[in-house]
Amino acid sequence: MSTTNPFEQLYTDLASRKLGGQALACSNDFFAGMENLVKAEAAVFDKDLYGDRGKIMDGWESRRRRFLPDGSTDDGLQYDWCVIKLGAQGIIHGVNVDTAFFLGNAPQTVALQACVSDVNPDDTTEWTDIVARSAVGPGCDNFFTVESDQVWTHVRLNMYPDGGIARLRVYGEVVADAAQRLPGELIDLAYIKNGARPLVCSDMFFSHMQNLIMPGRGVNMGDGWETKRRRHIGDAEQDRSHDWLILKLADAGNIEKVLVDTAHFKGNYPHSFALEGATLTEEQAADVEVLAADAHQDALLADRAQPSEIDWQPIMERTPLFDDREHTFRKEVKNNDHAFTHIRLKMYPDGGISRLRLWGYLSE
Repeated sequence: MSTTNPFEQLYTDLASRKLGGQALACSNDFFAGMENLVKAEAAVFDKDLYGDRGKIMDGWESRRRRFLPDGSTDDGLQYDWCVIKLGAQGIIHGVNVDTAFFLGNAPQTVALQACVSDVNPDDTTEWTDIVARSAVGPGCDNFFTVESDQVWTHVRLNMYPDGGIARLRVYGEVVADAAQRLPGELIDLAYIKNGARPLVCSDMFFSHMQNLIMPGRGVNMGDGWETKRRRHIGDAEQDRSHDWLILKLADAGNIEKVLVDTAHFKGNYPHSFALEGATLTEEQAADVEVLAADAHQDALLADRAQPSEIDWQPIMERTPLFDDREHTFRKEVKNNDHAFTHIRLKMYPDGGISRLRLWGYLSE
């Protein structure tokens, strides 16, 4: 267990309701509903909030299980379980079983299983253990590493013998189902559910870079990528004219149309933006991944260093932006006959962008 999140900066929460995650079924949620497990926002606690069944908690909480002298229980079960459909199928690298505010009512141990299914799992579903039964602490994050390269669609969280869990975070990489794509289909190469992933950025002081490629429009100012205000402090390494972000596209492809959405950003939208593309070799792509991992450990590193020897080609020249609106560009897009694997978004000088959409065609 750790007090810092080792997965959040590097991977996507595949179970998040924001991505489309859904709690399908559970053994029991007498005190608090299973759907709370996949809420995107952190759990909250209201000490004065009670209902007909007792204290209302922001999480999934089952009734107390009573064990009889012969080892059986009053409901015939030895543990509680909840089945969750991932918002996007993918490879799972880590898990956080968050027991925030569950103190005298946290489970003693948990386990996580996964499956691949085109339909809702049932009693015939074959589950694979990806997190062995392990102890968890009350009122804290409980992190577990998953060693598997399998693509999963659903998980089942088991808690022993009963109790409450605030949130389940299932961190991993989205792997799009290529069979669902039509030949020659125009797709959003920057969409997270198509397999795009932001790798590293200069700053994300106020909100995470991953929001930039999430489904739908941003619901508020916190649902976007927002950096702190840049100050000229005389340090040549930090005195940059703009913030930047490097995004791995869903797959190699050419970009035909661009959308930049500044929804909810009014007094803090960027003055302008520019967009560049590159076709990275495997070695160059690995260098970017290393930088992303290093930047996770040292937030200053990202703003001081970018991958070198990358041939960035212009896609959009520096272009003004306006507050709280969608900006769509087609005729302004350059190099739309090039197949790019990565893009670099620049925003001048700083601020917030809610969503980025890059429509194009996959390279043959």
